[in-house]
Amino acid sequence: MPKAIIVGASSGIGHALARELDQHGYQLALTARRLDKLNELAGQLELPALVSQMDVTDSDAAIVEMERLINEMGPVDLVILNSGIGHIDYDLDWNKELATLNTNIVGFTALAGVAYRHFKKNDHGHLVGVSSILSLRGGPGAAYNASKAFLASYLEGIRFLVAKQKLNIKVTDIKPGFVDTDIVKGRTFWMVSPEVAASSIYDAIRKAKKVAYITPRWRLIGWLSKILPDFIYHRI
Repeated sequence: MPKAIIVGASSGIGHALARELDQHGYQLALTARRLDKLNELAGQLELPALVSQMDVTDSDAAIVEMERLINEMGPVDLVILNSGIGHIDYDLDWNKELATLNTNIVGFTALAGVAYRHFKKNDHGHLVGVSSILSLRGGPGAAYNASKAFLASYLEGIRFLVAKQKLNIKVTDIKPGFVDTDIVKGRTFWMVSPEVAASSIYDAIRKAKKVAYITPRWRLIGWLSKILPDFIYHRI
């Protein structure tokens, strides 16, 4: 039975991914800050799941807890790092910017390192990070866009290390477009439910894609966003 840890499983994409992986026979460990939501989710799954409270902004404690979960589960096949927050912040409020950086950069980096070292030790594993279509250019969520660009680049860096050392580790960067979660405010074009996104993400994991746009048609938007001149991009 394959084993997976999902960080950020209490709502949105992480919550839907837990259901998706459970349906495909994964033994799961679910982490997030909201323990009540995790326990509720675990009770709805077909297979027993470990539940662990984790605040990724407390990176030292998060590292310890991730290592504990790995030791309790035994060798883990898949780690999905999904925790993320973001704000459209025209005032660049420091508290909002710092919270975004601590979650999306510091917390992610700390846990990616734990997963990588575990996979390297076992010469087996799949690391999945959830960045964003917004990682491709800056925008009004300045810290959010930049933090997701860091995440995408960091995953590419891990992929480089894996290739250099000829390790049996897969690394996938998931770039969702608009998914109906708390981060996306209101309805917008091409929005999909977390369940549709989770199904597409599972397909990307199964195929061991290096980069996957969720859903795949967002690849077109990604390509356009990179070639649009500033005078057009800034009017969007």
